[in-house]
Amino acid sequence: MEVHRLIENIKTIKNPVLTLGMYDGVHIGHQTIINQLNQIADEIDGESVLLTFDPHPRMVLQPNCDLKFIYTLDEKEDALNRLGLDHLIIHPFTKEFSQLTSLEFVRDLLVNQIKIHTLVIGYDHHFGKNREGNYEQLEILSKEYGFQLVQIEAVDCDDIAVSSTKVRKALTEGNIDYVNKALGCNYPLSGVVVHGDKIGRTLGFPTANLRVNNLKIVPAHGVYSVNVFVKDKKYLGLLSIGVRATVTNSQELRIEVNILDFNKDIYGKTIRLEFLDKIRDEKKFNSLDELIEAMNNDKAYALAKYGH
Repeated sequence: MEVHRLIENIKTIKNPVLTLGMYDGVHIGHQTIINQLNQIADEIDGESVLLTFDPHPRMVLQPNCDLKFIYTLDEKEDALNRLGLDHLIIHPFTKEFSQLTSLEFVRDLLVNQIKIHTLVIGYDHHFGKNREGNYEQLEILSKEYGFQLVQIEAVDCDDIAVSSTKVRKALTEGNIDYVNKALGCNYPLSGVVVHGDKIGRTLGFPTANLRVNNLKIVPAHGVYSVNVFVKDKKYLGLLSIGVRATVTNSQELRIEVNILDFNKDIYGKTIRLEFLDKIRDEKKFNSLDELIEAMNNDKAYALAKYGH
């Protein structure tokens, strides 16, 4: 996959079959569109293209919004590359850019700059200044400027139309089952291992404390079964997200993982997690013995379900 940082810098793309959007999470709805792009591109001897933007338009137009992402830009690039996309255009989004009308956007960028052959869009796509552009307008513009137009219907997960908004909400509720189904893979989270106060090891559960990207969505407080990847080697782990109410009065959020059958020094290293399921909510126990018993139960559950 070739990555382009500016529309203006693009060299010739052969019969571009293009879609556009933020594609946060690259969920199964997005995957359907990319697969359709690739299929059409194969049929017309063309190349598949996604036009996306950085930063997110909402962060430019609503600077005080507390927007966090399902996927980081790197995670999004990896997911799109795995889908076989030919070209990813990451165009800077600015206030000036936001003032382009839908006509200017289609005519000046998609037609004149990228020279699209086919435009593929989702069922509810809007674009241009004030999101004025829609499918009906695109039908008119496609005839005027000579490109093909394809609309993809909504993709369902558990009989609910999948969207990035629904995935975000599920993450904040700790609904990992829905998230993983909607993404078509286990939700990823990466972080740098930093020094903590080493309470876990005194309880028999040494943990790696993680510092994660502050724009990444961290799921709801609780204990989760996770796969942990250290230098591409996979381990089973128990991830705790919360304020450790039983052992401290601090309200500081901690993200710490107990990696099973692992005892290496990984301070300063970046490790990657994949969420398997949520075991339980965070709870304040009456004693350390109760906490240790709960952690042993968590471990037994994860080993019974995911252990080898």
